[in-house]
Amino acid sequence: MNSLSFAWSVIATHIKSLQAEVQPLRSAHRRCLAEAAHVRFDLPGFDNSAMDGYAVRYADIMSASSSAWAVCGESRAGGELPPSLPKGQVMRIFTGAPLPEGADTVVIQEDTEVVAGASDASPAKVRFTEVPVQRGQHVRAKGSDMRVGSAALNAGQVLRAGELALLASQGYAQVSVYKQPRVAILCTGDELCDVEEAGQPGRVVNSNAYALAAQIEEAGGVPWVLAPAADRKEAVIERIQEAMTQDAQGADMLLTVGGVSVGDYDVVWPALDELGAQRHFWKVAIKPGKPVMFGEINARPLFGLPGNPISAMVTFELFVRPAIRMLQGDPNPYRAALRTRLGSARKHGHSRMEVLRARMSHDAEGLRVDAVAHQGSGSLPSMIHVDALVFLPPGPEVYQAGSLVLALPLYTAASADPPLR
Repeated sequence: MNSLSFAWSVIATHIKSLQAEVQPLRSAHRRCLAEAAHVRFDLPGFDNSAMDGYAVRYADIMSASSSAWAVCGESRAGGELPPSLPKGQVMRIFTGAPLPEGADTVVIQEDTEVVAGASDASPAKVRFTEVPVQRGQHVRAKGSDMRVGSAALNAGQVLRAGELALLASQGYAQVSVYKQPRVAILCTGDELCDVEEAGQPGRVVNSNAYALAAQIEEAGGVPWVLAPAADRKEAVIERIQEAMTQDAQGADMLLTVGGVSVGDYDVVWPALDELGAQRHFWKVAIKPGKPVMFGEINARPLFGLPGNPISAMVTFELFVRPAIRMLQGDPNPYRAALRTRLGSARKHGHSRMEVLRARMSHDAEGLRVDAVAHQGSGSLPSMIHVDALVFLPPGPEVYQAGSLVLALPLYTAASADPPLR
């Protein structure tokens, strides 16, 4: 059997990113940039105030003996550009407003007090209760965040809220992003029925289709659930040919579910062989999910997942999800693993890498993971509230509570309490 590391390396060798397409910025959320974006405008675009207060000449404030300063006007965000600041005077300014020419520092409102009211004959005056500590205080200088021509975002960057805001500030109404892969799901088995037929003796609801479609969407792909195929080679071939059309509606990746073992009714192999599919590996030394397969058909990635629901979901997380991220040009396609404590003792004596479903939580000692009670590959309740996979290497060993283990978080851990109190 193949090791996990071997399987990952084979997948990485054969998966190439899809073509790029231009999308409106509003449609680019969670997509990967296909080409670098550069700064088109200095950010900020002009010297502006970071606080409400008064724009001043630092040299005036530090050299003059006056205790009160005439206010010559105001500058506000979105208003007309202010005139130059006369020497010996100050200007009222609000957060985000442009700094008048000549000013180089802002004294915040909390450090001032008005000493005279406004009138035609005598402008308002303010006294500074605290003088600026340094020149440029509370000023956002033009180009201090980014300057024209520098790199804003690199190719491969996943576009989330912050990245979209930055691109918008630079006038990118459209961006070049990698195509979202269309992933076909073909579940096989005479026993399968749809959710409306749940509860019939001898029939099994095709829950894999729902689970895998959700996992594909979370990974950034577009799921295409094919009608299940009966345990006949001809039926499987028909469904695969439907998915592997060469037009724009064809799948970029195919997942078959079930039928990749060696039983009399495991007909996926003969169907794939007849269609000329290539097999890059079959069977990985993990529990659950040993009979997983990876290959290509019509020059497109092909995964054969086990039919047991837990095995299908676990092998999707380990192998298919990274492949979907690679198709989208993501340079970081894997979830980040971490070392954490095992919440309770566990005996392990398997010859394969055991992949436990677990739940993450925090206690007085920090982060911990607790394996769910039932680890059977057909136990759907064992995936409820699961937010991590835990790897136990092959070999006999007893893991005591508190033992360090390698865990793969699947989602952001949830908490009933705020992060700070």
